[in-house]
Amino acid sequence: MTSGGTATPEVPAPRVLIADDQELIRTGFRMILTARGIDVVGEAADGIEAVTAARTLRPDVVLMDIRMPNLDGLEAARRILAQDPDIRVLMLTTFDLDQYVYTALSIGASGFLLKDVTSAHLAAAVRLVDTGDALLAPSITRRLVERFAAEGGRRPDQAPALPTVHRDLTALTPRELEVLTLLGRGLSNTELAAELTLSEATVKTHVARIFAKLGLRDRAQAVVLAYETGLVTAGDRTEE
Repeated sequence: MTSGGTATPEVPAPRVLIADDQELIRTGFRMILTARGIDVVGEAADGIEAVTAARTLRPDVVLMDIRMPNLDGLEAARRILAQDPDIRVLMLTTFDLDQYVYTALSIGASGFLLKDVTSAHLAAAVRLVDTGDALLAPSITRRLVERFAAEGGRRPDQAPALPTVHRDLTALTPRELEVLTLLGRGLSNTELAAELTLSEATVKTHVARIFAKLGLRDRAQAVVLAYETGLVTAGDRTEE
């Protein structure tokens, strides 16, 4: 409630579907998220169950394991996002492999985390992607940038390119092009503001205009586009 006595509207808790072939993992995630006020609406033990559950339950966020039987998490994510683009998919894996990261982002996933994240980080990640932002561990972003640049712009696994964005960057102002390049390196709004000596509000305005001009859904797509258009080069590095 505000100091003037006016109630502040509460943000609804994200509705989450957990897809993982290990029951103990699902149970652990459910306990963690429920304890932090996040609504777990269902579970799935493989990709096929995940696609069906997403269609029936219409969650806000899907926590999606990559390696599952019958249908892997990447294909399940592709099908879920094809049937409902408003769902946010947060990929989880024990394997820190670049080709998975790129494929997940190309499909339209909003984030990528290793399963050894802390409880607080997991819950924060769910809330972050639910707001429409994107999440990548900085170390994963850096390695992906370096590998992509080293291979001369060839996608690590020849994943499909983004299907809906505009790759003509001539519509961007010089400042917007600079911001997009830094987005491609994985910088947050706070880091962008410090790098460019701008306020965070100004940075958010630039980011919103870039998304509108290029048809980008979120920061994850901005990262992929920066790779595919060559804005990120071998000399670009993110910091630890």
